[in-house]
Amino acid sequence: MKRLILLAILSALLAAQQPEDATQRRMPDGRTQAEHILEHEYRKSRQDAAELVKLAEALKKELDENDYHVLSLNALRKAERIEKLARRIKNRLKRF
Repeated sequence: MKRLILLAILSALLAAQQPEDATQRRMPDGRTQAEHILEHEYRKSRQDAAELVKLAEALKKELDENDYHVLSLNALRKAERIEKLARRIKNRLKRF
């Protein structure tokens, strides 16, 4: 009986010493770490989406100005940057 009580007390003490889950940690402003991360990811996704729109409009304008058989290196770089931004936004959205 004494061993059972001692075992219960030791397990309670060990559980109290375990670090809390990283998503439940509180920031100085009172929000959880998960909320802080979500807000940061949201802001970054909005910035990337704005840049994506800007690049897509610039690419469209450049393609409209050139002939159908002309592909500039700058247009190709813009298309690759658009793809990279879209992939980054998609991966961020999949995380949470």
